[in-house]
Amino acid sequence: MGKILIATDKPFSKLAVQSIQTVISEGGHEWVLLENYTSQTELQMAVADVDAIIIRSDIVDRDVLKAAKNLKIVVRAGAGYDNVDLAVATEKGLVVMNTPGQNSNAVAELVFGMLVYLNRGGFDGSTGTELRNKKIGIYAYGYVGRIVALIAKGFGMKVYAHDPFVDKVLIENDGIKFEETAADMFSKCQYVSLHIPLNKATKDVINFELMSAMPEGATIVNTARKEVVHEPSLIKMFEQRPDFRYATDIEPDCKDQLVKYKGRYFATPKKMGAQTAEANLNAGVAAAKQIINFLDKGDTTFQVNKK
Repeated sequence: MGKILIATDKPFSKLAVQSIQTVISEGGHEWVLLENYTSQTELQMAVADVDAIIIRSDIVDRDVLKAAKNLKIVVRAGAGYDNVDLAVATEKGLVVMNTPGQNSNAVAELVFGMLVYLNRGGFDGSTGTELRNKKIGIYAYGYVGRIVALIAKGFGMKVYAHDPFVDKVLIENDGIKFEETAADMFSKCQYVSLHIPLNKATKDVINFELMSAMPEGATIVNTARKEVVHEPSLIKMFEQRPDFRYATDIEPDCKDQLVKYKGRYFATPKKMGAQTAEANLNAGVAAAKQIINFLDKGDTTFQVNKK
């Protein structure tokens, strides 16, 4: 029997927690719950004797991994996993997984919630603009990108996508216009939705050159990671392009310099992409099942730190 820690400084919904606990108990394992903790020390103490951890955006760094003497697996209930020190985990022989696709619909719907909000002037009664017949570019055609494309079609938008890791044929078979380069896509699309992961290649990749090439009414929606956007370039765009707008569910570090652009800049106070009851439930239960399958059967299907 394994001991599984559910560690969330931003908790799952009550239903999700109950469902996760049920899956773990019925699988013959023990669960421990740590919610709303306020320091990494609390997390380090909680991981001391567990075999597995389920986390959300919680930071699992070298100190946490060092404190976890019995740990075998960490599962991030969500898509991004840059909050886990993969190098140290791999060095210690630990398995790290994510739960791809489980939060995708929630994130995709938020994209359009923010787009409509911006297009209607924050619902201030002023004359807004419609999404129909506009061009939207999707940067990274993964789980979320595919749903964004589907919703965009429902709005009557013309959809483009760039993803160097997805076959052109697969994108075009979905009725999406494939763009060979990010530059080509940005230059054609009034709207761009970002879904790229954060890594060395993507940090600050959305720069002034890309953004300034966008057509009149340029609007970027970032539900990926704040670090993929080069913030000095973001500030420069607001200063030089009165038509430029930016919406995100991850407040940038330069947020204090952007608040004056009300109506053109919008950010949720906390990361909201996965904050739906359905996404909570789907990702949490998937994480629990993946841990049990690993502990019982050695299943590493969703491992992200493979050598």
